[in-house]
Amino acid sequence: MNKSLVGWVVAAVVVVAGVGYGLASRGKGEGTGGAAAPSSAASGAPVSVSTVRAQRRDYEVTLEATGSVTALNSVDIRPQVASTITQVHIKEGQFVKAGELLFTLDARTDEVNVAKAQAQLEKDLASLADAQRQLTRSKDLLAQNFVSQSAVDSSQTLVEGQQAVVSSDRAALAAAKVALGYNRIVAPGAGRAGAINVFPGSSVQPATSTLVTLTQIDPIAVGFNLPQRNLGEALRNLQSGRGVVTAVLPEGRGTLTGKLQFVDNNIDASSGTVKVKAVFDNRQQTLWPGAFVSVRLVVETLKDATVVPQASLIQGPRGNIVYVVDDGNKAVARPIVVVQAAGTEAVVTGVKPGERVVVDGRQNLRPGAPVAERAASGAAGKRPAAGAGAAASGASATSGVTP
Repeated sequence: MNKSLVGWVVAAVVVVAGVGYGLASRGKGEGTGGAAAPSSAASGAPVSVSTVRAQRRDYEVTLEATGSVTALNSVDIRPQVASTITQVHIKEGQFVKAGELLFTLDARTDEVNVAKAQAQLEKDLASLADAQRQLTRSKDLLAQNFVSQSAVDSSQTLVEGQQAVVSSDRAALAAAKVALGYNRIVAPGAGRAGAINVFPGSSVQPATSTLVTLTQIDPIAVGFNLPQRNLGEALRNLQSGRGVVTAVLPEGRGTLTGKLQFVDNNIDASSGTVKVKAVFDNRQQTLWPGAFVSVRLVVETLKDATVVPQASLIQGPRGNIVYVVDDGNKAVARPIVVVQAAGTEAVVTGVKPGERVVVDGRQNLRPGAPVAERAASGAAGKRPAAGAGAAASGASATSGVTP
């Protein structure tokens, strides 16, 4: 019994000793590996990066917005008299010129009224001629002392009264002709006819019947909103005539270039924006009233600006930096100030034109780290298409790496 107990005790001691030796060996190995890591980090292996040279050039600060296409002129054609349509002279979608005949109304009543007014005028003209002859005769008789002066005065009064009647007749005739003219409805300006809502035989009323809508297509306007902070630049561009606006057509159908024409006299307090309008040549009918398009307005040009890719910016706890590669192929952290940022580019201060700015691999860098350059990937550093929307001054956080 005692021999069995002793055997179990000896076995337990052997097991504990074996476990302790294993743990000690593992700790020693981990200690050796931990010491090797700093040794590897301190070995100075170059970090693979791609760079782009900072550029010095004029930089256009461009605002991008969504605009609504509006016609410069759009007129609802309505009759001025209650009548019946006798003829429609245009087709839906037809382009018409100013003064072109659109509709003819039933003019029989007005034609009769013109004839009556003409007849009345002729009758009163005859009476006036008779009164004038009587006045002439009375003056002759007065010269021969056959009649008194009062008879001449009566004849003179009759002539003047008849002249007034003739003037009234002429006015009535002119009014009848105006009413007759209302039966010919002509285009007040050039434009494209919309849907025609009447047909020959349709009864129309002045206040309620819209016969057709004429819309001017060329030139055409695009209205959009600008932030309040850009109002000064917009007004300067408007006054100088240099306000170039680009409309980007949907589905990649190209762009149109127009000019800033109007800046509203009031800022919308709810949105902090001001309404502006640009006018475009639209002979190809690429813009259509009511459509939405993207518009780009150059509000300012920064002369001799230093431009770097936005992808190179790093936002740290003490501000924005970029890494540049010096002549010894070492990484140097440069504090910068972002003046403008738009699309893939940023205008900064703190970097010299021509310096190599790190784009790819910047997250692996520390100040003074050796670098090995490789070809830049993608289109980093290339200028975006003209008219990229301008961001507010200050950098966007492109990386959370702390230098």
